[in-house]
Amino acid sequence: MKEKTSNPSRNAMGRKVAPKTVDEYLVDIPEPAHSTLKHIRAVIRSVVPAETAEVISYGIPMFKYRGMLVGYAAFKNHCSLFPTGSGVLDRFEKELRGFRSSKGTIHFPSDKPLPDALVKKIVKARVKENREWD
Repeated sequence: MKEKTSNPSRNAMGRKVAPKTVDEYLVDIPEPAHSTLKHIRAVIRSVVPAETAEVISYGIPMFKYRGMLVGYAAFKNHCSLFPTGSGVLDRFEKELRGFRSSKGTIHFPSDKPLPDALVKKIVKARVKENREWD
């Protein structure tokens, strides 16, 4: 008989509970968004300082270094990147053409992550901003 494994994003009644870790957040994300967000996470990790923490804030994964840097999330029809801070989206306006964006968020298809180079530039800009504010 197969042993039942527990899913940390569900309570004993099978109801969804707020994730406490990034891995708990990602466990219930369906494909293709799951793979897309794992890729975005890896790209972000590749450029943040070693002392950067991954946290859950407002129910989504966030990277924290001298304050919040960026977050990401999956939604029904898209994924989003949330570069906190002021002016980051304005600085990358040309490179963000073709993506829906609003104040503080960039939307992209669940099956197609933002270009790695763009994510790296945005994250590096946020790290720089947070260092300057510190």
